[in-house]
Amino acid sequence: MAEILFREALNQAMCEEMVRDDNVYLMGEEVAEYNGAYKVSKGMLETFGPRRVIDTPIVEAGFVGLGIGSAMIGLRPILEMMTFNFAILALDQVINHAAKMHYMSNGQLKCPMVLRGAGGAPGWLAAQHSQSLEAQYVHAPGLKVMMPSTPYDAKGMLKTAIRDDDPVIFIESELMYSWRGEVPEEEYVIPMGVGDIKRAGDDVTIVAWSRAMHLALDAAAELERDGYQVEVVDPRTLKPMDWPLIYGSVRKTNRVVVVEEGWPHASVGTDIIRHIQYDCFDHLDAPIEHVAQKDYPMPYAPNLEKQIAVQAEDVYRACRRALYLDR
Repeated sequence: MAEILFREALNQAMCEEMVRDDNVYLMGEEVAEYNGAYKVSKGMLETFGPRRVIDTPIVEAGFVGLGIGSAMIGLRPILEMMTFNFAILALDQVINHAAKMHYMSNGQLKCPMVLRGAGGAPGWLAAQHSQSLEAQYVHAPGLKVMMPSTPYDAKGMLKTAIRDDDPVIFIESELMYSWRGEVPEEEYVIPMGVGDIKRAGDDVTIVAWSRAMHLALDAAAELERDGYQVEVVDPRTLKPMDWPLIYGSVRKTNRVVVVEEGWPHASVGTDIIRHIQYDCFDHLDAPIEHVAQKDYPMPYAPNLEKQIAVQAEDVYRACRRALYLDR
């Protein structure tokens, strides 16, 4: 397997799917002439031309609406958000139209589109550009939500998202675009709704996704030095969720820590905790720990940002509490 950048894995996925299916196209701000804000679409304009790699004005609601309309008549748009902080401006199009199209047309219309781009806190970009907003999309029936944590996952999951007949929200950690990982050269896809055990263990389960999964792995390595084996479960798809995978790990370790970059109130993590409490209550030997960003807007100053954002040390301490080592 070749070791490539996270952004290169996404680029490969889009290029391969555009070669495979002429109905697939990419549209968004700076995706063509500038090769994408994070260079995810580098070289695609030269390969596929301006009819299939399309620069747009800075009007998220407008080009998402265009994408939805094109999906309804058989095309498969990939709509790039420069950042999901800006996708807030397109929420009406996504939630009131894309998500409901199949239901409100009694199955006569489909909306096979992917809304993808950067999410999470990249560092030093303050309150309006540092948000983890996946809970907005998981909340809406009709949307599927995917968040990869490695280049391998990014490529296989994006190919699946592009082929899906429903609207898929595909959020990529802004900090991870330059991270490297092994990716097979042969064709592969990762099915929707199938999670992954990123590290096996018997003492405590950490459920985490996207960049938070790497914080979980760092904490797990530290706990191994304390003599404990941590199992790290990456759902990969947040909706539909791989509940059998999560439940199987919980029933093995009997202790759970849920880690996310988003705010704690009404979050994806709180919903995971609700499901585990309901379906695995008799298997729990300790209260479920929840590690999330503190309930404040993200500050700009690096010292304050560190206090608000989730750190590996926070995950480590939560695991120790779940193991009754610290109370």
